[in-house]
Amino acid sequence: MIRIGEGMKRGSWMIVLALLLCGSAAWGQSAAPASNAPPATPVAAPAMTAPLDVKAAQPPTTDDLAKGDPGGTKTGTVSDVVVSDTNKGLTLADTVNQVGQNRIAINFVWTLITGFLVMFMQAGFAIVETGLCRAKNANHTMMMNFMVYGFGLFAFWVCGFALQMGGCAPAGTLGGANPLNSEHAISLLGKTWGIYGTHGFFLSGVTYDVSVMVLFLFQMVFMDTALTIVTGAAAERWKYAAFAVSSVFMGAITYPLFANWAWGGGWLSQLGANFGLGHGYADFAGSGVVHAVGGITALAVSMIIGPRIGKFNRNGTPNAMPGHDIVIVLTGCFILAFGWFGFNPGSTLAASGNGALRIGSIAVNTMLAGCTGSFGALLYMWLKFGKPDASMAGNGLLAGLVAITAPSGFVNTVGAAIIGLIAGGLVCVSVEFVERVLKVDDPVGAISVHGTNGIWGVISVGLFADGTSNYGGSWNGVNGSVRGLFYGDPSQLIAQLIGVGTLLGGIFVLSYASNFVIDLIVGQRVKAEDELAGLDIPEMGALCYPEFVLKPESMPTGVTASHATEIKAPLRVAQETA
Repeated sequence: MIRIGEGMKRGSWMIVLALLLCGSAAWGQSAAPASNAPPATPVAAPAMTAPLDVKAAQPPTTDDLAKGDPGGTKTGTVSDVVVSDTNKGLTLADTVNQVGQNRIAINFVWTLITGFLVMFMQAGFAIVETGLCRAKNANHTMMMNFMVYGFGLFAFWVCGFALQMGGCAPAGTLGGANPLNSEHAISLLGKTWGIYGTHGFFLSGVTYDVSVMVLFLFQMVFMDTALTIVTGAAAERWKYAAFAVSSVFMGAITYPLFANWAWGGGWLSQLGANFGLGHGYADFAGSGVVHAVGGITALAVSMIIGPRIGKFNRNGTPNAMPGHDIVIVLTGCFILAFGWFGFNPGSTLAASGNGALRIGSIAVNTMLAGCTGSFGALLYMWLKFGKPDASMAGNGLLAGLVAITAPSGFVNTVGAAIIGLIAGGLVCVSVEFVERVLKVDDPVGAISVHGTNGIWGVISVGLFADGTSNYGGSWNGVNGSVRGLFYGDPSQLIAQLIGVGTLLGGIFVLSYASNFVIDLIVGQRVKAEDELAGLDIPEMGALCYPEFVLKPESMPTGVTASHATEIKAPLRVAQETA
């Protein structure tokens, strides 16, 4: 039986308390709440109750259909339109309503399928991070990536989604999602600024709605992506109880707040409408909202828990601590690249109407930036160190994908290729800076891949957006298409830089403060002897690779091995030979 430590007990109480406090607002939610956002204006339909001549459409007969339809020309005709009143027969109203529902159905299915793709990215993150860590911590690293989905999803359902999207309505491509119509706002400088949403706690009351459910699933998997970024940077020394509490707080509070400001109708998105700064902060699929928030939180946590034992020498120089399986690392990178076709094209929330046919362009931009990102990293490492580096080539691919996420819906293919190429070189420079200058230990390079290149992606919107996108004729309530500095609108770059400043000055401070408190109450870091032995047995109770023969690590001077006698692990230790 695995003994549950005091840290886990305290962590569990913190999770329960945080969720109860956060979700308590749900019970005060009224059945017919006042709206702070304008409702969708219904289109008055003309009288269309007169029966239609179905035979004029020449539908196939039953005998025709019984012969089969190998060419697909007889299936899906006027005979398949739903009739609301069989006594009247088919009417023009029936036909028009069917067209409208089909459009929303197309968008529902598109958004759900791309959301499923993003959810599958969790598998990619899990094996990339596990492969870049040492074998003795593989179970622990996989279990963080596995359960971050559960912790984050639960917290997001309780209150995170409501804080993020509770005032985002109307969402026209998904049929409105009109119950999400209440945003808490403040008045400043004569303008109204959204701060957080107030509808959607527990997806209960009026938010028990089909459109809201689709939006919840899509936004939830994005939130989960941000949370799992932190597990890579803090791997191999993060206490599992602290990981659980930190993930719940991030899914319930930190991530939803910035996501609201950018995507939920909050103040960053209003910079254009309120102050004429382009179209406000524009982040098509989340370089800032998802990746920079995750990378910046990873930096805060890594600074608090400190480096792995043996990472830095006394003079501050770093030591290489290679991962155990480059095969699963690069396999994970391919899984992530595949999932990114849901991440970016899916962010149209539509495949029909509102300029959604740009999904093809967005997919190509995504693919190109990943390609040039891997090329940029490979070239940098080859020129500087004389050999191509597999792990950095993989991180270059991911860096290019991270960087193109924000501008993917606004730029052309040339811009996408340039953005990715810069990201590939930037991730290599950033990894060295984080390690050698900041003295922060990041086993997988998550801070550089997601934090540094998330910020670069946000900035690149303000540079490369070419003004050809047209998503319903406006973006963030400002008519026209998003244009960057290189295409005539320097004010868009200012809006993007304000977003960057908010990430660094707001989200980092909130993440650091919250995790500092968690450190005081639960304790963020494992015991030194557990870290040296590997976290699989002390933290998880079982080895990931029980048949492996592992070499022992020496205990640093001043560290006792008292805890080693308590583990009683079935660990086969190889004797070092001369």
